[in-house]
Amino acid sequence: MTQQDKTNRASWKQNPEAVQANILAVATEEFAEHGLAGARMDEIAARTRTSKRMIYYYFTDKETLYQRVLENAYRKVRMEEAALELASLSPPDALRRLVEFTFDHHCANEVFIRLVMIENIHKAKHLSGSELIAHVNASAIDSLAQICDRGRAKGSLRADISPLELHWQISALCFFNVSNRFTFGKNFGPELFEASGQQRLRTIIADTILTFMTATATD
Repeated sequence: MTQQDKTNRASWKQNPEAVQANILAVATEEFAEHGLAGARMDEIAARTRTSKRMIYYYFTDKETLYQRVLENAYRKVRMEEAALELASLSPPDALRRLVEFTFDHHCANEVFIRLVMIENIHKAKHLSGSELIAHVNASAIDSLAQICDRGRAKGSLRADISPLELHWQISALCFFNVSNRFTFGKNFGPELFEASGQQRLRTIIADTILTFMTATATD
């Protein structure tokens, strides 16, 4: 065992959670940049504070590490959603806040969008194999269900749209803004992706969802 391996092992024993967090952070960037096939375990090891051997110790193999990266990415966004305290807002205000959060999150986390795009290429194989991911993402629908239930009871939100359909609409609008910004900007110009354009799109998307969800609430 080399001196570096001894040093890494000592660090691992002292704070294994921090070591795993460091590996996941570096692996997230590597997978988002190069995809599952193109990412190199040697590169991930070189950029972490541990060894390749220790990465395999914690995560078994490359595909397992990739799956953990996906789980961690989804867990983070759901934790941030949970911190919004939407129950304290009126149903329309809670819905607007959630839409604005989703827009802001996606804009600030291009790595997350890339990971989702890559997993779509793999036809969600690794998400399907995760026992955790369905539980983690269920909270997104639960949160919207609570808003919709409260809105329906108050007559402020329409009742004929399911939380799942609403989540799809919000995701579609906010996701496209990041996933297609380079091709859209190349084809039609950069205006929408400048600061003022993004602020306007943020407002338009929130207004679009709110107008749709309140259009027939009182009919």
